[in-house]
Amino acid sequence: MDSDKQYKKRVVVKVGTNVMVNKDNRIVGPILKRLVDQIARLYEEDVITVLISSGSVIAGKEVLDTNNIEDDTVRRQVYSAVGQPRMMRHYYSMFHDYGMRCAQVLATKRDFDPGKHRENMINCYEGLMSQGIVPIANEDDAVSLSMSMFTDNDELASLVAELINADMLILLTDTDGLYDGHPDHDDSSLIAQVSTDQKVEQFVQSSNKKEGEGRGGMESKLNVAKKTAAKDITTFIANGKTPDIIMDIVHGKDVGTRIFQEDEE
Repeated sequence: MDSDKQYKKRVVVKVGTNVMVNKDNRIVGPILKRLVDQIARLYEEDVITVLISSGSVIAGKEVLDTNNIEDDTVRRQVYSAVGQPRMMRHYYSMFHDYGMRCAQVLATKRDFDPGKHRENMINCYEGLMSQGIVPIANEDDAVSLSMSMFTDNDELASLVAELINADMLILLTDTDGLYDGHPDHDDSSLIAQVSTDQKVEQFVQSSNKKEGEGRGGMESKLNVAKKTAAKDITTFIANGKTPDIIMDIVHGKDVGTRIFQEDEE
């Protein structure tokens, strides 16, 4: 089944937990709505999006804030198992408002192993996209063994982008992209373009994240972006809270940080 002809572009968008929550770590519905709105508008332009969505742990924590689970791993599994259907309920309802359908694709690292697992995953994505259904992917935290977990959802997004031969990968975070200093400092500037062999790692700030806030920081994003760009999939790091950010990137506007393979230029 070849659905390549159906779409002008295939885009993978990863939205991190830090994009979708407020300062009290509560999920903000209007932010999700703006993401869905952009994906729906792109679909009208024959651009299909695969959404890699974090948020299940936070969504579970919202309803299980008081619990007596002492083991960190088990607590995360429970938060995720409770939160994942809550996230999908949000997305299902929002896509339905646009006359669109979405589907949940939960993955473990094993699903990307060469052979039957990988073929099965490709068939799943191709089947969904051929029917105009937006796949929404997340790590299957409830059953993933810690030794075989993805580093974070940035890594999952990169693997999915490669799996479906995406035209671009967009990693949405809560800063405008990669800066040459701390993003909050006045003398720091946004780095608009980074080639895969350009050394910019020294600019990455470490982040201290609390439970449920996601595992990936800017270091992870830059690392994943370079690896993905090296596979001829141009990757962007951008601010998911900026209105129309996905539309602007797909339409070629100069926003965020673009990571590319040197011979693209």
